[in-house]
Amino acid sequence: MAVHELKCWSEYYYEIFMGLKEFEVRKNDRNYQKYDTLILQEYDPETEQYTGQQMARRVTYILYGGQFGIEEGYCVMSIK
Repeated sequence: MAVHELKCWSEYYYEIFMGLKEFEVRKNDRNYQKYDTLILQEYDPETEQYTGQQMARRVTYILYGGQFGIEEGYCVMSIK
């Protein structure tokens, strides 16, 4: 189980924080695996700065690309 520190734009950070967005779509350049931990660090793309807020989410399921319309090299992760 790995820990991944990831940039998360403010609008999506809020949706995840509120429990409304329970998935992440990412380029699979880190070999994401079930049960990995994502440390999501809030990032404001307008100011191009981190806000200092962060949260941890656990990967509970991964759908790898190359199928179901997901581009090869990407993945959709269910997070809790």
